[in-house]
Amino acid sequence: MPILRSTFNPPYLFRNGHISTIYPNLLRKVRGVLQERERVELPDGDFIDLDWSYPATKESKKLAIIIHGLEGNGQRQYILGLAKHLTNNGWNCVAINLRNCSGEINRLYRSYYGGASEDLDLIITHILKNHPYNHISLCGFSLGGNILLKYLGEGHVIPTQIKSAVGVSVPCDLYDSLSEISKPHNYIYQQRFLKHLKAKLYERQIRFPEYLKKIDIKECSSLIDIDNLYTSKAHGFKDAIDYYTQCSCKQFLHDIKIPTLILNAKNDSFLGAQCYPTIEAKKSKTLFLEVSEYGGHVGFYLPKNIYYNEQRTLQFFEEVY
Repeated sequence: MPILRSTFNPPYLFRNGHISTIYPNLLRKVRGVLQERERVELPDGDFIDLDWSYPATKESKKLAIIIHGLEGNGQRQYILGLAKHLTNNGWNCVAINLRNCSGEINRLYRSYYGGASEDLDLIITHILKNHPYNHISLCGFSLGGNILLKYLGEGHVIPTQIKSAVGVSVPCDLYDSLSEISKPHNYIYQQRFLKHLKAKLYERQIRFPEYLKKIDIKECSSLIDIDNLYTSKAHGFKDAIDYYTQCSCKQFLHDIKIPTLILNAKNDSFLGAQCYPTIEAKKSKTLFLEVSEYGGHVGFYLPKNIYYNEQRTLQFFEEVY
C-alpha cells in the first residue's frame, strides 16, 4: 500500500516532540470512563486483568481491544482517551493490563515483555469463548503496538472476527528504539522508566530471591541492563539482544493479512530510523503507514481532548466495518 499522507497539524506549541510526549502523561485528564474489571486466569497459573467499558446507551457487537505500552496500564490517559472516544461512537472496549501491570504483582517469575503475543492470543481466545462479538478491532500503543503487530504476522491463526488493527508510536525495531531512548536527549525518559522497572524488580526479588539479587538490580543503570538481567532471562531469551532480535515486529509485518495502520511521528524521540517500516508498507496490500511530522511519543494532541490518534483509530476501524 502507498504511504499515507498525514493531516495531523497540532497547535504550534505541540509541534515540539518533547511537549507532545510529556503533556499527555502529566497533565491530560480524561473523565467519565467507567471500567469494569475482569480477572482472567491463565493456563500457567498466572492472571491478566481486563478493564471493560461500554457505550452509555447499549452494548455493541463491535469490540476494540486496547494494549498499553511499557509500564502502562488500563488507567493511563491515552488508554482512557481512546476508550472514551470509541464508546462514545458505539464501540465496546476492553483494555488489557499486561502481566504485572494491573496494580497487583503477578504470580510467576515471568511478567510482560515486548513479544508477549502468546498472552494476547490467550485473551482473544477467552473473549471469543465468552462473548458473541462478530467484529473485533485491535489497537496497541508503543510496546503494546509491537506485541500486536507481532501477533498478527508471526503465524497465529487470526480469528475471522478480527477485522482491523492500529499501532500507535510503535517501536518496530526494539533494539533501534532502545538505542534512541538511551541517548542523552532522552535521559529524563530513561530514568523514569528505570525507576519504575527497578521498583518492580525489587518487589519481585522479595518473592523470588533465588532468581534475583538486590545488588544486581541496584547496579542496573540503563534499560538494556534491565533486559539483560531480567526481561530476557525470565522469558526464555539468551540476552537482551536475542530478545530484541526475536521479538521486534518489523520482521513479521509482511505476513499481516488484515488491514493494519501504523501511526508514528517523525519527531518521536523514542524511535530510530528502523522503526518506520516504509519498505514493508510499500510492498504490502494490508499494511498502511502514516508518518506525521508531529506527535512525539503517544502524543498527537488536539484541542477538545480528543487526540488525533483517537480520531484516526476510529476512522480506520470504521472504514473496514
